[in-house]
Order: sequence, then structure tokens, then C-alpha cells
Amino acid sequence: MAGARNRKQNLLTARTIETAKEAGKYADGNGLYLVVRSGGSRQWFFIFRRDGKLKEMGLGSPAKGVTLAMARKLRDEAREALARGDDPLEARRAAEQAKAAGQTFGAYALALVDRIEGGFSNPKHRKQWRSTLETYCGPIWQTPIDRVDTAGVLSCLTPIWNEKPETASRVRGRIERVLSAAKAEKLRTGENPAAWRGHLDATLPKPAKLARGHHKALKYADLPAFVAELRARPALAASALELALLTATRTSEVLAATWGEFDLEAGLWTIPAERMKARREHRVALSKRALTILSELTKAKAVTSDFVFPGQKPKKPLSNMAMLMLLDRMGRRGAITVHGFRSSFADWASEVSPFSAELRETALAHTIPNKAEAAYRRGDALEKRRAMMEAWAKWCEPKPDNVVQLFDQTTK
Repeated sequence: MAGARNRKQNLLTARTIETAKEAGKYADGNGLYLVVRSGGSRQWFFIFRRDGKLKEMGLGSPAKGVTLAMARKLRDEAREALARGDDPLEARRAAEQAKAAGQTFGAYALALVDRIEGGFSNPKHRKQWRSTLETYCGPIWQTPIDRVDTAGVLSCLTPIWNEKPETASRVRGRIERVLSAAKAEKLRTGENPAAWRGHLDATLPKPAKLARGHHKALKYADLPAFVAELRARPALAASALELALLTATRTSEVLAATWGEFDLEAGLWTIPAERMKARREHRVALSKRALTILSELTKAKAVTSDFVFPGQKPKKPLSNMAMLMLLDRMGRRGAITVHGFRSSFADWASEVSPFSAELRETALAHTIPNKAEAAYRRGDALEKRRAMMEAWAKWCEPKPDNVVQLFDQTTK
């Protein structure tokens, strides 16, 4: 067969591959080519003729780890297929389909979570990924990954779309990612049946029109009384909850905090990027009351723990259920969530404080959707935020019932 005839080969070297800059095709022989594009990207191709037609078969890229030796091995395998009278492209598709047929959605989904969980914000997020997939994807769990279709996806989402809209939206997004990964690995083809825009949005109500399950929050006007009640409880969880409230931070950011993150003299808490939801370092300006809480903890902290809020287990922080259990003992669970205090802070900052929305969003460590704006906003306005967090702490301070809080409107 013409495509299987021997020709001069092994013309390329590792040095040639590394230094080739001019766009074009660089032959290695026997149909193997390194294609260098004008933008500098490189791709391996096996070019062969079958049934009078010239065909190209992609073999991967050096940037993705396909070495010269690997490309030559793939070329030789393709040439063997030609020698048997087979089309290498069709043989590869058949192999991929056979691989896909052996994997169910459930098995593939769990294997994917194992691979990507290192990028998740915290252990709770990892558990949520697994639990939501296992709980709500029963109708497609045993379906071969290449056979999951729109009907299957809808059978997972429809029962919870109206009753649990926030959960349903997350499940849809996770199914979409699983199927996208399977397509990237050539385990399935075609459009993603879990895609929202231009697909499921035609058959399901828009999430914006559903009753969202927001975190239940305490009204900012009620915070002084709540803080007074909180301080009457000597539990370590009460100190953790008050610090979370005063710093407008998340549960995991407080409970996993280590003493090395704090500079008490500078009144600064620096949370490393790997512990932040947005994967970006966040500096928190500490109010006088926040510093008092931390100072009191330094006097009582166990020398064996690096955690500000050590748990009962060695080298472990306080359980992420500790603050919820405290709210339960206070008779507040169900009416308040820990995350809801961030909403209380946001409402206070928006409605009665003189501070800007930009400072509020920075304090909450929210990402900036506009990429152009984000590129120009390089600072974090720490000193301006220091004044804001001090004002927030004063607002939360327990007061006699007849005291009305006023702001100095010159504050910026």
C-alpha cells in the first residue's frame, strides 16, 4: 500500500523541535511531520494517503508532553494499521468508543473528582462535589459516559429544579463539567447535553426567576444585641464566630487560620491564596475589637497547635460545625447562618455607612467581573478598609437601648 511504503525517516532531532521557529511542516519521514504555526504552537501529524485521498491524523503536541519518540511510536502504529488495510483514523475512533463503552457516568465522574479536587477551595467543597453527583445523578449513574443525553440530564434536574434551585444549578454545572472532560478525553462526541445557554435554557425556567436559597442573615440593626448575647458565652466557637462577624470572612477562612497569618502589631491578617475561594491572597484590616479577641486567645492558646482555633483532635482546627452548633444552642439556627453575617456586613456598608461599594467588595474578597477594571485596580485600599472595619466593629458593639448610632459623614 502506498501509505505503508518505507521512506527515509528519523530526520528530526530534539534540538530541531525545540528551536524551530519558522512556520511550516518539518518532516521526520514515513509520514510524520511537526507542524509549526505562525503563533509558535507545534503539533504532530501523521499524513497518509488512502483510497486516493490525502488524510491528516493529529498525534498530539510537544507542549502537551508528546515527545519525538512518542510521536514516532504513534506513527509506526498508524502505519501498521495501514499495512493491515485499515484506516488509522477509523481504528482510533473505534478504540476510543470501546474505551468509552466501558465507563459509566458515575465511575468517570468520581475518577474526575479525584483528579481535580486539588483545585477545590476546601475539603467541604470536595465532599459537596461527590455528594451532589451521587445524590442527584442516579438516573444516569450507570449510563455509559458516551450515551448520556439531554433526556438523561433532565431526569436528574427536573425533580429538584423548582424545589432546590440553587442545588439544581450546581448539579447541572457539575454534570456539564464531567461531560466536557469526557469529550476532551475523546470518550464522547457532540454538544454537551448539560449546557445551559442555547440548550437547557429552552426547556427549563431561568435560574434568575426561581426563588433562590440565600443564606439567612441577621439584620444589621440587630447585631449589637446578638454580639452581647454571643459574648456571654465563653466557648471558643463564640470567639471564632465574633471574629468571623467582625472581619466579614468565611467560616473556613476563620477556622483554618494559623497564628503565622497574623501580624497583631500591624493589625493585619493575611490569608494565603490557597485558602481563599478566589485563589488570591486577601489582607484583612483588623479592628481594635478583633485584635482584643486574638490577644485574649494568645494568652490561652495551646503551644502544640498552630491553629488560632484548635480542635479536639491533634493538629486539627475547630470543626466547621462548631459555630453552627453554637447558633443551635443560642436558639438561632435556622434563622441565621454563619455565612449570612457577610450579607449583614454588605447591607450595613451599602445602606447606612459612608464607605464605597468598591471598599465593601474588596473587604468581602469578591472578584471583579470586569477584567479591564480588575487589571487597573492593583491595590487593596487597606488603610481605607481599616477605617471601614473599625466603623463596622463599633456598629456591632453592644449598646444601651437608647443610644442611636451616627456616622461622621466626612469619613471616606
